[in-house]
Amino acid sequence: MKRIAVFCGSSTGSSPIYMDAARELGKELARRKIGLVYGGSSIGLMGSIASAVLENGGAVTGVLPQFLENKEIAYKGLTELITVQSMHERKAKMTELADGFITLPGGAGTMEEFFEIFTWAQLGLHQKPCGILNTNHYYDPLVNLINHMADAEFLQEKYRSIAIVEENPAVMLDRFHTYQPPSIKTYITEKQT
Repeated sequence: MKRIAVFCGSSTGSSPIYMDAARELGKELARRKIGLVYGGSSIGLMGSIASAVLENGGAVTGVLPQFLENKEIAYKGLTELITVQSMHERKAKMTELADGFITLPGGAGTMEEFFEIFTWAQLGLHQKPCGILNTNHYYDPLVNLINHMADAEFLQEKYRSIAIVEENPAVMLDRFHTYQPPSIKTYITEKQT
């Protein structure tokens, strides 16, 4: 893997544990010589992971919509900063550049990014691993929701495995190397008994 896209909050969260986990992932990416692709911001968990990668000799590509760059939250000093026109272009560019995706704690925007990439995996638009770094059990409700969707048959059983859930960044990255994507989504027209 050459580059991993990380989705995460532009806030720091309620506990220092979230910042620590972002920094730990950043150090691990740099140690493995895996570049970071992220949203280009200097604040919150986004800024923390970028700083950790850069401080440990790694490469960081930020993808930032123009309207956010104008609000002066762009991280200065990245390896590369790509400016795009919209949030849609941002996600498309991050997907294009990345060999896998990791979701750290974040809010509604982070969830929107995660679910889009998860959906694209179901549809076969990519076959890249998707991880959830479950720091401090932040994503337990999301994992429960994914399981509930499968139990209620709104998510095909084979798609439970799309989200690689780990608390340890090194273990997650190890699992990325052995990831086998499920087959492309099939549509069931009638309930099978």
